[in-house]
Amino acid sequence: MRKKLRKKLSATFSSAELNLIYNSFDVIGDIAIIKVPNGNIVNAEKVASQIMAVHRNVKTVFAQTSPILGDFRVRDLRLLAGEDKTSTKYRESGCVFAVDVEKCYFSPRLSHERLRIASLVKGGETVVNMFSGVGCFSIVIAKTVSQTKVFSIDVNPIAVQYMEENVRINRVYSKVIPLLGDSKDIINAQLQGKADRVLMPLPEKALEYLPYAVSALKKPNGWIHYYDFQHATGNEKPVEKTKLKVAQKLDSLGVGYIFAFSRVVRSTGPNWYQTALDIQVTSLPSKF
Repeated sequence: MRKKLRKKLSATFSSAELNLIYNSFDVIGDIAIIKVPNGNIVNAEKVASQIMAVHRNVKTVFAQTSPILGDFRVRDLRLLAGEDKTSTKYRESGCVFAVDVEKCYFSPRLSHERLRIASLVKGGETVVNMFSGVGCFSIVIAKTVSQTKVFSIDVNPIAVQYMEENVRINRVYSKVIPLLGDSKDIINAQLQGKADRVLMPLPEKALEYLPYAVSALKKPNGWIHYYDFQHATGNEKPVEKTKLKVAQKLDSLGVGYIFAFSRVVRSTGPNWYQTALDIQVTSLPSKF
């Protein structure tokens, strides 16, 4: 399918433009979203028509016309082709997710990461997902692991509405508990010392919220899955740069820890990377 689309586009775009297009379009259910090549809407409309010709299931194509911004992590979209709708259903790892791609954060590019984290969760664990969006990490965990409970928090009320719908769709009623609000406030009010494992899939705020993730853990230890956006050039290693700043923060909190696993999840732009750390917390300070 990808080769067929590349062949169709090769008559219109240079190799460099083709690489840009391939690195910047996603198919979510029956909706495709592309970043406009060089800001050219005419070119984007050509790409949209070819996507719909090759991907017969795609009913709508949007151009993303702004970065993902704000506490709700949303973006501006411009209709290029097909039906004028922003809601769809996306299938992944035996789960179905309803999502509004304009009003909620969602990335299909984290599918491997969601399944990887689910494979680490043990039966009987309590998980706190601090930035859950429409509930993808939470529901994949609940569908994969027996006898687990996931407190699934998001500040976006529309995302929480979709999360509640996704709990119903995937029949994980007693395993995923949707919570609306700022995760630091919810942890302070009701989840301190409750979690075996904390997920932090919001790179922009992870460092700021790390003390609250620590406070959510049960004593004497637990796990934090931490995500970051990191700039790295030349011989710099993005994962090592992430480790350094996280280590400084945990040291200042008096937390004992081991970086058990780390990886680059994906490239997000020239010299920019999304990184992941699996942090095993081995001791907690008395103040927590």
